[in-house]
Amino acid sequence: MKYAEIKLLARKLRNYPTKSESRLWHYIRRKQLNGKQFLRQHPIIYDSVGTEHFFYIPDFYCPSCKLAVELDGKVHDYTKERDAIRDERLTELGITIFTI
Repeated sequence: MKYAEIKLLARKLRNYPTKSESRLWHYIRRKQLNGKQFLRQHPIIYDSVGTEHFFYIPDFYCPSCKLAVELDGKVHDYTKERDAIRDERLTELGITIFTI
């Protein structure tokens, strides 16, 4: 996917948060959690071939801590294999994944 398309997808995800995402965002936005800046639905590119990028968009990401927070609801009961691959790739980038 091209970078402009990734940005649009991330924006769409930010504009339509789940109830759980909205609740957590209320407590971690504006550096409310130990002064750490969290980003919502921030794309993390793990590989690129030319202008095509391969990426994940965690629910929340703290760049200074390299921490991704995933609020995996019921839909993730059916995507466990894909989620394991996501976690492995992000871990290879030095990112810690916290799944709720």
